[in-house]
Amino acid sequence: MSSEDSKAIVKALESVLTQLSEHPYPHVPSPEGTRKRASVAAIIRVRPPFTPVPPSHGSVIAVDQPASPPSTIKDFFSQEWVQEGDPELLFIKRAGRAGDRWSGHTALPGGKRDPEDADDLAAAIRETREEIGLDLETAQCLHTGNLPERLVSTSWGKEVLMVLCPYIFLLTGKTVPAIQPQPTEVASVHWVSLRALLSPTLRTRESVDISSRMAKHVGPVIHKLIRWTMGKMMFSAVRLLPTESIYASSIPGFIPAEGGDHLSTISGWAQAPFGVPSSSQSLSYQQPILLWGLTLGVLADFLDMLPPYNAVKLWKYPTFTVPDLRLLVWIMTRSFRENSAETFSSGSWPSQRRPSQTAMDATTQATAILTSEPPNVTEAEPLELGKHKSFDKNRVGIGGLGVGKDPHHAVGKLLHGYYERVNVAIAVFLTYRALATTGFAIWAYKLWKRRTGANL
Repeated sequence: MSSEDSKAIVKALESVLTQLSEHPYPHVPSPEGTRKRASVAAIIRVRPPFTPVPPSHGSVIAVDQPASPPSTIKDFFSQEWVQEGDPELLFIKRAGRAGDRWSGHTALPGGKRDPEDADDLAAAIRETREEIGLDLETAQCLHTGNLPERLVSTSWGKEVLMVLCPYIFLLTGKTVPAIQPQPTEVASVHWVSLRALLSPTLRTRESVDISSRMAKHVGPVIHKLIRWTMGKMMFSAVRLLPTESIYASSIPGFIPAEGGDHLSTISGWAQAPFGVPSSSQSLSYQQPILLWGLTLGVLADFLDMLPPYNAVKLWKYPTFTVPDLRLLVWIMTRSFRENSAETFSSGSWPSQRRPSQTAMDATTQATAILTSEPPNVTEAEPLELGKHKSFDKNRVGIGGLGVGKDPHHAVGKLLHGYYERVNVAIAVFLTYRALATTGFAIWAYKLWKRRTGANL
């Protein structure tokens, strides 16, 4: 993508933020038995185009700022440097912490709402200040709306963990205040161009050990057997190319304890099939930065509203690392995927990239939905998804997939019914693997008996 692409994104971004600010998504109340709510902040800035710095001649160089900060979205985007600039979004890479299901993940700043927070918006502002030292309540920051609130459930979908509330903020200054990552929570902070998030060349996969979350349900032996048999699951992801990175240099292990020939040289291709620790482990700030799962899901609606308007089409169906299981999934979902692609490309899908509001009945709360919903599934959900028939439309798993009945969002619509076929593929795979193993064991036993009988 070129500078011309940036101009197109800037133009579209003004329209999108204006729509979101004028038509905020409805509040989703906490369901009965779930008190936890969390908020995240999608923070946008525009990086000014390059201009030569004049010689200072010993004097302080003044930064060209408007007489007063822009007070509206229109005022901000009317500035020439904004129209020629490059929009960016802020991400954090969470510090590695044992027992934290989001340890080492790429995310938006935010966290749990505390009792002293006035509302969910206040929680997003407070958590951002605490995690990265950025104050969102200054005159140089505009709150420009929100993205759909959603219920986040466990991998197995049996328990709602929290209500997640994403808010959008726009920094209006040419320069950004200093960012200071809180080392116990944030390993690093990264500014990423929207052009990179929208680029097809940076789309990739993240491999996840789906058996890890089954261990406590099935025991260590079955857990290892499932992992050895089924390998890992691959989810759609975006490889992030930061324009600017800030590290929490005081975190343990920032300087490697070993160096030279002692450093691991195992590349990413070996991580998926052989279980080598992925980017969520130690030294995560030095590993490739991948955006996937819940965070990519939160941003899916937003990204699909920006040119070239292909964020959903770039998304890839989840599959497995084991070749024969991957082949079975491909065969058994082929007609489903082709029909879904035809439906999506035929124009029968509702008008894209326009916020619309859908109210559900009082039992399932109210939620607003754009045309695309989170593109990734949970780590363990596919094995059990077919058993859940009564999900709310605004419920998602921790990996970000909306699994509600008859979803109104693009990726959710494309996936609706997909995992029923995946479950069939898994059943066929396990059956033929079991038969093959049994047959091999019988053959080996007979061969052994013949040899031992001949020796006698």
